[in-house]
Amino acid sequence: MTQVKAGDKVRIHYTGTLADGTTFDSSQGRDPLEFTVGSGEIIPGLDSALPGMAAGDKKTVEIPCAEAYGEANPEARQAIPRAQVPAEIPLEIGTRLQLQTPQGQVMPVTVAEVTDDEVVLDANHPLAGQDLTFAIELVSIG
Repeated sequence: MTQVKAGDKVRIHYTGTLADGTTFDSSQGRDPLEFTVGSGEIIPGLDSALPGMAAGDKKTVEIPCAEAYGEANPEARQAIPRAQVPAEIPLEIGTRLQLQTPQGQVMPVTVAEVTDDEVVLDANHPLAGQDLTFAIELVSIG
């Protein structure tokens, strides 16, 4: 039976959960996720779990944050004066926004804190600093 190796294009179904059991993402009800193993298209911990699997195999893998989205970087949080935020921008904690850098790149941020004077925006990935668990099923190879 053919087993996955680096360079193979694969299709998987997955359910990702946090340490408290909360599901943060799942392919259920959608097409399987398709990518090339070892190409860097997905987080390293999930990518490295696939070699040796065969179509139809299922497994659950625990991925430490260092092999997922990394540790949260405190320098990726920035406070800006609330007066600089246009009134039509929603400022509920957890709201995802997109900023444009001076170089013209789009940077996703999350509203982390709001006071009368300032808004703290967090550019860390929402899953940074979290260990993740994935239940995966290898649908196909090739």
